[in-house]
Amino acid sequence: MTQCPVPSPVTLGVHHVGLSVSDLSASTGFFLDVLGFSKVGEKPDYPAAMVSDGHTMITLWQVTDPDNCLPFDRHHNVGLHHLALLVSDENVLSALHTRLIDHGVSIEFAPEPRADGKVVHMMCNIPGGPRVEFMALTPAL
Repeated sequence: MTQCPVPSPVTLGVHHVGLSVSDLSASTGFFLDVLGFSKVGEKPDYPAAMVSDGHTMITLWQVTDPDNCLPFDRHHNVGLHHLALLVSDENVLSALHTRLIDHGVSIEFAPEPRADGKVVHMMCNIPGGPRVEFMALTPAL
């Protein structure tokens, strides 16, 4: 019996992630003012804004009817569970946690070690948008 070879990946990584948001201004402001991203594009007629940290681009799309949109329920809906962004270390993660609180961002859980001990992470809900996890790899012991 002949085996089919496993193909090499045809993709080169993530180009961008598109997120639907209920408040484009608040979501864009979060990435620009709180996280230090740059605005790299926009489509006012859609409306949408593209932001980047120099490594990852995120497209923020305004939903048509924000007053009647349904928030994502990770237990019942198929879709983006959360976006995870890497930070350089635990000190940056801790400072970011304080910054998020100072900006009134809803924190799901504060920085804590993940069960496997390889990461310290926290989760929040960005203004007008979905859940975002921030992660710092822990040094190898």
